[in-house]
Amino acid sequence: MEEPSVTNYILLAAHLLVGFTLVFFAAKAFKRTKYKPMILLAIGFTLLVLGETVVEYGFAFLQNETIQKFIEEGFEIAGFIVLIIAVKKS
Repeated sequence: MEEPSVTNYILLAAHLLVGFTLVFFAAKAFKRTKYKPMILLAIGFTLLVLGETVVEYGFAFLQNETIQKFIEEGFEIAGFIVLIIAVKKS
């Protein structure tokens, strides 16, 4: 795996900022309305953001890229499942 460039870090920071802004607003909406599907949206979005960013870079120490990809995709799939449940419950 090649060393990330400054551009990659800028994109990572932007992705985290936008992603967690979405999570913040979903959590804030849940707190205001107590509408249970809204907390599921916040959890699903959190899993997606973590899978696409933190896990990708956080598990870079793994020498096996297949395992890293499996963990990353697992977070994203779990996030989509939670989002589907949230939409179905709304």
